[in-house]
Amino acid sequence: MAELNPYPALFAEMELPPPASPQTLEQMFARECRRLRPRSTVPEFDVRFYPFTGINTTIRLRQGKAFVRLSDMLEGAPPSVLHAIAHILLAKLYRKPIEPAHAARYRRHLVSDAVCRRAEQVRRSRGRKNISTPQGTYYNLQEIFEDLNQRFFDGLLGQPILTWSTQAARRMLGHYDAAHNTIVVSRIFDTAKTPRYAVEYLLFHEMLHLKHPVTVRGTRRCVHSREFQREERTFPHLEKARRFLKDM
Repeated sequence: MAELNPYPALFAEMELPPPASPQTLEQMFARECRRLRPRSTVPEFDVRFYPFTGINTTIRLRQGKAFVRLSDMLEGAPPSVLHAIAHILLAKLYRKPIEPAHAARYRRHLVSDAVCRRAEQVRRSRGRKNISTPQGTYYNLQEIFEDLNQRFFDGLLGQPILTWSTQAARRMLGHYDAAHNTIVVSRIFDTAKTPRYAVEYLLFHEMLHLKHPVTVRGTRRCVHSREFQREERTFPHLEKARRFLKDM
């Protein structure tokens, strides 16, 4: 199985051009498959739009038939973008090089303002967020947020939903979910062994994401802008906190 899972983009109601028909898409995939593998048998294609939470696309081969599922957020995309998706999925499936022109065209579509706004709206309406509580066994995220807000943001940062994660995750220590306006901190840090400055830093980092949203430069997402990094360096225990988290 090959899968294309671009980052969830950050949308309002908008008019879209008529979507490409399944027959047109299936012909498009077949033509691209013949171009990539001119001496091989072209499988039968079943291409459908599916209500994924994100802008995801998948392709699977089963008994000589290729099943393609495209996010319904791609309905109405220009034919050139759909062609790029067909190329990328088939190249991944058959382990062929992805042509830079197709990759660039797809990235440009993903980072367009309309697609970004629409994707965030869909993620908010379709996605579910596991919310626990800001009150942990040892630390209260609500109290720490209010303290940090006064110390570093003049009390002007709007408070999102604050919650400890439902599980003690080690891979994702904390994150800010813009679609659900939620800051989550891994419950693994809600212990007597965790120094307060480490929890403060985790929350401070996510508060900076709230203040400095993701921006797009060309076809690249800028998650940690220069302004973000400059403000992050004002945290008094920055290096000590990073060492503690690295050793976890």
